[in-house]
Amino acid sequence: MTIYRRSWIKAAVAAATAAFLSLTSLAAPAAAQEKVTVFAAASMKNALDNANKAWGRDVTVSYAASSALAKQIEAGAPADIFISADLDWMKYVSDRKLVKDGTQSSWLGNRIVLVAAKDNAAPVEIKSGFDLAGLLKGGRLAMGEPNAVPAGKYGKAALEKLGVWSSVEKSVASAESVRAALALVSRGEAPYGIVYQTDAAADSGVAVVGTFPEDAHPPIIYPIAILSESKSPDAEAYLEYLKSVKAAPFFEKEGFTVLN
Repeated sequence: MTIYRRSWIKAAVAAATAAFLSLTSLAAPAAAQEKVTVFAAASMKNALDNANKAWGRDVTVSYAASSALAKQIEAGAPADIFISADLDWMKYVSDRKLVKDGTQSSWLGNRIVLVAAKDNAAPVEIKSGFDLAGLLKGGRLAMGEPNAVPAGKYGKAALEKLGVWSSVEKSVASAESVRAALALVSRGEAPYGIVYQTDAAADSGVAVVGTFPEDAHPPIIYPIAILSESKSPDAEAYLEYLKSVKAAPFFEKEGFTVLN
């Protein structure tokens, strides 16, 4: 009788343990899905980090050039939200059916500026034919890779429109992202750089010496969307939060223009 009772108790404990482990294994993926994973253009970092703190829920952000992020999404990298620094790379992702229908919008605007190290911050009049090559004095012009990184593409377009690209093309120090270009100027490795005004505001080691005319390049638009493979039940709420009146000040403070 005693042996039977012990066996029954052991069996009951084993069954209860198995049931607990089963419930735990089912709950773990659901809990993991509560986190929102965001792929965002490098120039978003300061504003988005602050907005995320205020939201108060679990958000993980990977910052890089929009081109690199779009390729990672195409390769199957798990993410819920994509924020691109231009329309082209969002279109690249959308054309591959990787964006959830009805979630994409043009969210923020920005400007590109010419920056220099703070101790070399004489104002520059940016106009047609301005002598950028002469300003460089044999040094390098830091900018995002002109054929891929959005800030670099905008910068190249502006310099072409102003008629000075051919004079500085061979002096360009191409960087993997706009923040990497900013760092080259901040560290004194390049006398000048072309970055977003929001990036310039984030680095005390540089100063804006000139702002490019808005009509010298295509409009700078940051689109945002939920990705089609999103698994987070919070993705839609997070998107609504970022586009809300509550979140807008975090982006306006850094120099972005809220478009909607």
